[in-house]
Amino acid sequence: MGDRRMSLEKNEQGKILLQIARAAISRALHVPGGVSAAEVDEKMPWLSNPGATFVTLTQWGELRGCIGSLQACDPLIEDVSNNAVSAALYDPRFAPLAADELVTVSLEVSLLSELQPLGFTSEADALAQLRPDIDGVVFEYGPYRSTFLPQVWESLPQPQQFLARLKSKARLSEDFWAEDVKLSRYTVSKWREMDYSKEYANG
Repeated sequence: MGDRRMSLEKNEQGKILLQIARAAISRALHVPGGVSAAEVDEKMPWLSNPGATFVTLTQWGELRGCIGSLQACDPLIEDVSNNAVSAALYDPRFAPLAADELVTVSLEVSLLSELQPLGFTSEADALAQLRPDIDGVVFEYGPYRSTFLPQVWESLPQPQQFLARLKSKARLSEDFWAEDVKLSRYTVSKWREMDYSKEYANG
């Protein structure tokens, strides 16, 4: 019974985070409607706790923006709001979302666990420790840094391919390796608008 109650609570929290994310984008695009962040915050003190999130936008089944935080520094309500606006307007891979596009995008919010540094003696050792479909991974080498959410395993199911593309994302060659490479992993709780009611379709 306790697990079911916890699952229901997390489901409700996810729905609220999605509402906050969409409302933040609506305000940034001057689109009327959406829940008031101040109103939500007053009723739900857990939103004031530090949290690290990624907000992903998809449009017609394709990625339309994804921006996030790796460490919990800001209150959760601020983190998800800021990342939602950044994913919609400031992801350098895409043109800023236009107001009339808002009804065509679907949102996903991922809430990250704390980063867990990995200890390893070689690339093969590191690869053996990665858990497909579970781990988000942060790659670091000097000024080079990149991350993939656990959702990326869906398109890159093999650890070697996953890590190779992660290095490429950090603007290094896919076969790069050095002794002072650092890897950390994290898990996520994730929620998608498409898994809830159609109320999101029109904001």
